[in-house]
Amino acid sequence: MQTEQYIWPAASTLTEATLVLVFGTRSLMEDTNLLPAIRRRYPVAIIAGCSAAGAILGTRIVDKAVVITAIQLSNASLRCVSQPLVNPGHCYDVGRRLGQRIEHDYLRHAVVFSEGLRVNGTHLARGLRDSLPGNVPVTGGLAADGEAFEQTIVMDNETSNGHVVLLGFYGDSLKIGYGSLGGWDPFGPDRLITRSNGNILYELDGENALALYKKYLGPYATGLPASGLRFPMQLEYPQSGQRVVRTLLGVNEEEQSLIFAGDTPEGCYATLMKANLDRLVDGASVAASNAVQPLNNSHPGFALLISCVGRRMVLKERAEDELDAAREALGEKTILCGFYSYGELSPLNHSVHCELHNQTMTITAFQE
Repeated sequence: MQTEQYIWPAASTLTEATLVLVFGTRSLMEDTNLLPAIRRRYPVAIIAGCSAAGAILGTRIVDKAVVITAIQLSNASLRCVSQPLVNPGHCYDVGRRLGQRIEHDYLRHAVVFSEGLRVNGTHLARGLRDSLPGNVPVTGGLAADGEAFEQTIVMDNETSNGHVVLLGFYGDSLKIGYGSLGGWDPFGPDRLITRSNGNILYELDGENALALYKKYLGPYATGLPASGLRFPMQLEYPQSGQRVVRTLLGVNEEEQSLIFAGDTPEGCYATLMKANLDRLVDGASVAASNAVQPLNNSHPGFALLISCVGRRMVLKERAEDELDAAREALGEKTILCGFYSYGELSPLNHSVHCELHNQTMTITAFQE
């Protein structure tokens, strides 16, 4: 495996790259000249990426730029498929079609990049799970638009717009590990979700969800929906005891509802969460350690880091500390690339059952 990484349009040498990952500011990713220019530089590569709330370049967070990471695999191979995402109600179907279209034979791992605002990540993950072989893990994330929440861009070999792209990694030469962890602290009582519809939450314990949320946020309520990234919600499924975190994407003042990045099913218990800066950084370290375990704790060639924009907003000047923590576990020679997202997709640790997560650091490590 050979790699190179730089801020576009710096000079490059790895013209025979197999894969080129592209993450950057939405306004630059929208440039119709960008994709053809990358294609000319890397004529045989599969190109994929998305707009970000900050691109990851090693242990740096880069804004107002596009970061290129080119990887040349020696023996492994790749496939890429994409689907438009026009209607949020069709997310399951989009995931299912992607999983059906990607070649299944010898598939080791899949990575997904999705439009970040019109998507129900829970349904997308379920569609992928139901159509891919049961032993194939899926990791990835939802595109972002900084703190603007206006529009997101996903790039593949053909276009840059709002869609979903799925990368398939093939071959016995690959070793792949992954880890996903948050580090947020719960506060306030557990509350029963008594009225919801998909990812729209109306009532907690029979009370208006938006009014209750604003009460907990106090002065931060005036900054909704962006300020909601500082206060995610943890869901606990009563039958399995499984816990996932959900990020607020929007509010509907007319309906007095909260709109989350994934489903908030009735009958689940919800708990608000707040930041503990040291625990957030520790979460990134544990996620990285979990990612290298399947590689016999050896250093990967490159690692894809996807962290939530809410973590960056809370960590502020300490945001790069979580990249330093990941670096320590992944090794100095590992290329670190990725982006700050509106949601992360990964199995829970030691599982292949992909779920939508929010406010986590999700890491996928690749070694050939």
